[in-house]
Amino acid sequence: MSAAGRVRGGVFVTIDGMGGAGKSTTTRQLRQRLIEAGYDVHATTQPSQDQLGRIARKGTDTYTGHALACLVAADRYHHLATQIHPQLAAGRIVLCDRYVASSYVLQRLDGVPLQFIENLNAAADRPDLAVILTADPDVAATRIAHRGAHSRFEAGPQTSRQEADLYRDTIARLADHGYPLLSLDTTHTPTDQIVTLLTSRIAQLAALPPPQ
Repeated sequence: MSAAGRVRGGVFVTIDGMGGAGKSTTTRQLRQRLIEAGYDVHATTQPSQDQLGRIARKGTDTYTGHALACLVAADRYHHLATQIHPQLAAGRIVLCDRYVASSYVLQRLDGVPLQFIENLNAAADRPDLAVILTADPDVAATRIAHRGAHSRFEAGPQTSRQEADLYRDTIARLADHGYPLLSLDTTHTPTDQIVTLLTSRIAQLAALPPPQ
């Protein structure tokens, strides 16, 4: 994974995790908390809201396996170049709901070999902080059932158990790639506490001088 390739200015934070672990809610509340604290924040998501991202996001029933993995990766690189890099260069904190960790999990659920996924994402920037939210699989599946599934990747308790196993493996693999990881279990921890912890960690990163 690449630590180079972008102008360092702001702080790049990614938030990945199991379906039902609270990624989108956490990202939304974290953005608001950071803005209230006086930070300049840009929140985004992958797949992005650009054309490639919309195809990947809305086409999970049409595109599968290697094809979907390539769509997601193409959108990721375009999103980095056209939106994330400029926002970071302007000195903003960028919060990205889903990033490389999600590809390591969802694409493997879709039958794509790990080596292919690693090669496909090898040039993606390392974030300054990679947050991964986990939860007890049965709790996550219950939350999904209450809010409704977002895609075929949220297909009940068995899928949640597979996700949990793959995220544990992904945490170890990304750590080997030098990712600065923070794994948080949301099973019994309120979102407000998660957001408070993340706000403190991001404030520490924002206070660090850029590398020479």
